[in-house]
Amino acid sequence: MKGWTGKILFVDLTNGRTEEQPLDPKIARDYIGGRGLGIHYLNARVDPRCDPLSPENLLVMATGPLTGTGAPTGARYMVTTKSPLTGALTCANSGGFFPTELKRSGFDAVVFKGRSTAPVYLWICDGKAELRSAAGVWGKNTHETTAAVVAETDPKARVACIGPAGERQVRFAAIINDRHRAAGRSGVGAVMGAKNLKAVAVRGTGRVALADP
Repeated sequence: MKGWTGKILFVDLTNGRTEEQPLDPKIARDYIGGRGLGIHYLNARVDPRCDPLSPENLLVMATGPLTGTGAPTGARYMVTTKSPLTGALTCANSGGFFPTELKRSGFDAVVFKGRSTAPVYLWICDGKAELRSAAGVWGKNTHETTAAVVAETDPKARVACIGPAGERQVRFAAIINDRHRAAGRSGVGAVMGAKNLKAVAVRGTGRVALADP
């Protein structure tokens, strides 16, 4: 599939496991872009009656087929979840360097489920993913967290994270990437906090295949 990496990363925070699955070409066609992918996985895998801050809710970080291609306005990603602010499905989006780096790291989307027993962050580097302890950055603001995670991973890593508001599950908390960019709608940061997920750090050297540059 052109414009896609063809891989989705599923992260089970409860069990501390990650699993790579192929992106179904039919889903990619029927649910176009990062928002479409997020809505698909929420509709397919989340009970609409669940508490948004419960482990049963999903948090999906997804790119689209233009992300990482150099197309104008293409450097964006979507965060889709059930909103703790509204109780409905929501989608917050952000730009910056993080979305392209996520795509180049080898995945079109990351789907988080469950809740970690202790604070963690996800580190993805060229198709390899692992959960690491975030005990050292829990309680820190987003600038401090970004600096610490970059120091632990790779100088060229890009980070999306939450600060104290997300940790305390403030219902309008944002996710901040690249220090100054915000996925700010409907409390997506509170869902990260409820899952004990402090940050996502990505580094990738891959390129997106194009049908017609």
